[in-house]
Amino acid sequence: MNVTVTQANRREIPRADFGRVTVFFGEKNGKYPDANQVIVRGSDTQVAFDTPITANHIGPEFEASDMVILGHVHEDHMAALHLLPDAPVHVHEADLAAAQSWEGLRAAYGSDESYVADMLARFKRDFFYAPRPDAIGYEDGAVWELGQSRVRAFHMPGHTAGHCALLVEPEGVAFIGDIDLSGFGPYYGDASSNLSDFRQSLKRVADIPAKVWVTSHHRGVYTDREKFLSDLAAYTATLDARDGRLIDLLRESPRTLAQLVECRLLYPPGHQDLWVVDAETRSISAHLAEMLDSGQVQVENGVFRLS
Repeated sequence: MNVTVTQANRREIPRADFGRVTVFFGEKNGKYPDANQVIVRGSDTQVAFDTPITANHIGPEFEASDMVILGHVHEDHMAALHLLPDAPVHVHEADLAAAQSWEGLRAAYGSDESYVADMLARFKRDFFYAPRPDAIGYEDGAVWELGQSRVRAFHMPGHTAGHCALLVEPEGVAFIGDIDLSGFGPYYGDASSNLSDFRQSLKRVADIPAKVWVTSHHRGVYTDREKFLSDLAAYTATLDARDGRLIDLLRESPRTLAQLVECRLLYPPGHQDLWVVDAETRSISAHLAEMLDSGQVQVENGVFRLS
C-alpha cells in the first residue's frame, strides 16, 4: 500500500533546525506508532534518518532525500520508505536481513507462527510495510560524506542487534534512535535483542561527542547535556527496577517462567497484544539469566526461586 502526499493529507509538522539538520516531530512527540524524522541537508546529498509515519506528511522536504540511513530496523522506522523507492537504504549489517525481507524481519522479532500473519497484515496496513531487498549493510564507525556535513555511525546494540546512533558533524547532532529515554524504559523483547548489550550501550551513549541528542520517540530533542544525562540515568535505572520486580515476585513465591510472564515485567498486568507474551518471555529470561549467573536466583525443574 502506497500513500501519495497531497495538500489534503499533508499537515503542519512541528520542527527544530540545527544548521543543516532538521527534526520533524511525529504525533505526540514521536510516541509509538509514530516517531521523529531527522533530515540532513548536506551540500552534496540529503539524507533521511529512518522513515517514520510522520514522513508520509512532510512532502518535498522529505521526498528530496537522496539516501536513507536506518539507525535500526523495526516497522515504525520503515513507514515511509515507499516514498523513496530509488534512494539507497543503508542499515547496520546486523539488521540487514531484517530490512531486506519479511522472513528476515520476522526472524529478528522471533514472531510465533500463531500470529505472524496478523502481524504482517497490521504492518502493511498501519506502516505501509514493504521490505527493501536492495538495502546495503554498514559497519560500526561508517562515515558518509555529504559535502559540508558528514554522518558517523556508532553501533549501540541491545534494542536490536544492529541498533546504531548516528552523529551529524560538524553540527554535533546525535540521533540516538530507540535509546528513547522514555518512561517505559529500554525495550529488548526481540529475538535479536540483548539485555547485556543494551546495558553496555547505555554506558557508552553519553560518550558520543554531541551537543544535541534526538530520540526516535517520546523525548524528542535535548540541547541541555545535564538534562540528557539525568534522563539517561533514569532510563537506565528502569533495568534495576525490573530486577527488583522479579525479586519481589520470587520473594512472594517460587515461580515458573510462564507464571512470571503472566505477572508481566515490561507491560502492565493483563496487557495483551500479538507479541506481548513472546516479548515478556525473552525479557524476563534475560534478567533471570543474569540473576542465575550472579547467584541471586536458582532454578530446579523449571521453577525459579531466590537463593
